[in-house]
Amino acid sequence: MTKQDSHTSDKRADSAGNRFERLVEIMQTLRSPNGCAWDREQTLSSLRPFVLEEAYEVVEAIDRDDRAALCDELGDLLLEAVFVAQLCSEMGDFTISDAINAIINKLIRRHPHVFQPSTGPDRELSPSEVKEQWDRIKLQERVGNPEYATLLDGIPEALPSLIRASRIGARTANVGFDWNTTSEVIDKADEEMTELRDAIDSGNSDDIEEEVGDLLFTVANLARKLQVDPESALRTANRKFIRRFRSVEQQLGERKRTLHEASRKELERQWQAVKKAETKRK
Repeated sequence: MTKQDSHTSDKRADSAGNRFERLVEIMQTLRSPNGCAWDREQTLSSLRPFVLEEAYEVVEAIDRDDRAALCDELGDLLLEAVFVAQLCSEMGDFTISDAINAIINKLIRRHPHVFQPSTGPDRELSPSEVKEQWDRIKLQERVGNPEYATLLDGIPEALPSLIRASRIGARTANVGFDWNTTSEVIDKADEEMTELRDAIDSGNSDDIEEEVGDLLFTVANLARKLQVDPESALRTANRKFIRRFRSVEQQLGERKRTLHEASRKELERQWQAVKKAETKRK
């Protein structure tokens, strides 16, 4: 990096810092007696759905590779972070500066190979070694913390359930409680499917729900063993289904027919045609 590049980078950092301070000031104004009635009445609980919504909209922009939307949605997500921190500051819990300091310290602490290179090996760590180091330091930080009394403490319940199931499996795998091979997980999925069929035959709705949950948990961990993000895989499958169904709807429309007019066999025939056409284009 040249001096000019460094100078430009510093100027951008200063500008970003100034803009961030302005955002914090705006939120303080909105929460003030002379601010906005809607913003003043918000609570941590009322902000929860907005935080989730903005996080998902960031993910959606990434999936669409829409950089303009990503810029906009990141700003919205940043607003929610500042909003939550402002409420906590008003309650005397912590400030946005405390939150920033916490993540700065965490990043430095969990990257000793970058910020304390003299304490590590005389070579660059591989990505997998960095991940192992991060997890090891994370576990060390939890020793003595009552919030992490057991191995599975600290996995957020608010996570999408497929991701949480994968995280639970990964956590227990760290202590050797895991399937040895993907074939074993597939066998377990087959077992769960058999138990689900038995529950369906029994007609007991509670048993059916339990067995569906067991099957989903197993499939989520099969994805983990295959190094596939189950949530991402399901999002992709959802998009594929929507794309194909829209094609079915469009092609029916070209024949002046509606979905309600088409028989189940006709819909299935059109679906298979759309699927075959997509396969040929690959």
